[in-house]
Amino acid sequence: MFSFFKRFKKPADAPLDTPQEELPEAAEDGEVSESELERQALAARAPPEEAMPEAREQAAPAKPAEPAAPSKPAESAAPVKPVTAAPATPAAPVKPVAEMPAAPRTEQSKEYWQGRTPSQWSRGPETDQASEKVVPPPEPDPVAKKSWLSRLRHGLSKTSSNLTGIFVSAKIDDDLYEELETALLMSDAGVDATEFLLESLREKVRSDRLTEASQVKAALRELLVNLLRPLEKSLMLGRAQPLVMIIAGVNGVGKTTSIGKLAKHLQRFNQSVLLAAGDTFRAAAREQLTVWGERNDVTVIAQESGDAAAVIFDGVGAARARKIDVMMADTAGRLPTQLHLMEELRKVHRVIAKAMPDAPHEVLLVIDANTGQNALAQVKAFDDALGLTGLIVTKLDGTAKGGIIAAIARQRPVPVYFIGVGEKVEDLQPFSAEEFADALLG
Repeated sequence: MFSFFKRFKKPADAPLDTPQEELPEAAEDGEVSESELERQALAARAPPEEAMPEAREQAAPAKPAEPAAPSKPAESAAPVKPVTAAPATPAAPVKPVAEMPAAPRTEQSKEYWQGRTPSQWSRGPETDQASEKVVPPPEPDPVAKKSWLSRLRHGLSKTSSNLTGIFVSAKIDDDLYEELETALLMSDAGVDATEFLLESLREKVRSDRLTEASQVKAALRELLVNLLRPLEKSLMLGRAQPLVMIIAGVNGVGKTTSIGKLAKHLQRFNQSVLLAAGDTFRAAAREQLTVWGERNDVTVIAQESGDAAAVIFDGVGAARARKIDVMMADTAGRLPTQLHLMEELRKVHRVIAKAMPDAPHEVLLVIDANTGQNALAQVKAFDDALGLTGLIVTKLDGTAKGGIIAAIARQRPVPVYFIGVGEKVEDLQPFSAEEFADALLG
């Protein structure tokens, strides 16, 4: 034991100017005195663990050979105890993971939306609170709503006058049903929808024992609302970022104008919008879309010439990089019989899927309500080629007949998201089965 403590005869950190009388007195035979041994032993144990690691490592195996230590050195070893006990009592409690603040969500990935129901995607107050940009719709202006309904009734006044005139002082007989059949066919309702409505009306008159013409008119309204209600669907926002939409349609249906109106409508819900000018066939299509972009303060991705799929691909990339909420892609107008143009539209669909795996999220077809049964043929052709998710019915004003929506509901029930009755931005409104039936029947 004494040979171990000989190394500490002159501590390395001892000051050089220590007075001679303060140093311990050495023994005559060169050995260190017992008091000096005790002082050096205390000095070796007192420093923290990081001060003299080598001394602790060498002293540890020598402890079993030491004689019983005096009471004073045993008490002096107390400062070392907190070092070994520190891990058992941490200074600050660890905060549970469940209480940690969630990181702000900057991108709505597929994993985030997995398992969520469509009701959590909609625009109402029940929208998922994690979404920061999808807000409840603004309260409708009663004056603007009344104005919209009056314009819708005015647009469908031709059909409405033909239908409502039948029930004036009319008897419930075969002549009444024949006149109704003629009026429905003239409104572009089509043979299938007309026969369905008349057969259902006859059955309801018999079962409910209706005797007044006004009762028959109310029954027809109820049947029409039930027929059109499956088409009444809201455009769900916020389920992807960006929400990629393809807007298709034949020439002259008001496709580019509907895109501009729809962009303004989406901005009312605090949605940022980006447009891609994919109509590279028509000379003025890019300029027309750019004008709508300037009106709505919306960025338009366009090229002077090039492939439509490449332009839309760049639009998807720009929308993802800028974290845009909705990206709408304009496409060239084409007839369903133009097979090479329909094939290019399929190519656009495939290219968008490469730019964003789950896109496009919406494929909308714009149809002109004045084209009659041709509109139904367009819906069938584009639905077979692309898989339509919704319709925009335009030009329900002036000479529009409106019955084409009943034909679509009967033969190809693709949801109708919006209907338009004029050139103004506010003339594009969500479709309501009850409002449309009221406008048709007066």
